[in-house]
Amino acid sequence: EPPADPYGPGHRGVDLAAGPGARVLAAADGRVSFAGRVAGRGVLAIEVAGGGSPPLRTTYEPVRSLVEKGVSVRAGQPVGVLEAGPFHCAAGCLHWGLRRGEAYLDPLSLLPPGLLRRGPSRLLPVFGVPEPHPPPSLSGA
Repeated sequence: EPPADPYGPGHRGVDLAAGPGARVLAAADGRVSFAGRVAGRGVLAIEVAGGGSPPLRTTYEPVRSLVEKGVSVRAGQPVGVLEAGPFHCAAGCLHWGLRRGEAYLDPLSLLPPGLLRRGPSRLLPVFGVPEPHPPPSLSGA
């Protein structure tokens, strides 16, 4: 459940089931903006390349980072190893977050739709877009 307000207590991000020692992969190309410990757990933050302004930033915890601050990473590159808990999951898990500035966003939006077991969205603007024309007939009629 999201917090009641932007500064209230609550869960921001998603928990992905995994055991201690599991490899943590970068979700997108980017540059490491933080790799260290916060409140006793390993935290890694990656500023997403081409993520706009303010930039998108993915966060991963609890991890032992394999990369240092300032290093460029590629999507799918191993960037950390999941640490043992206990943290907030009964079993092991990776807490994955996404932020733009101070706003928390849904990190699952970075995944291809096929990984989420749902079809792709095909939403179009309502105004200022010409109506689509049917494709030409293959029979020439």
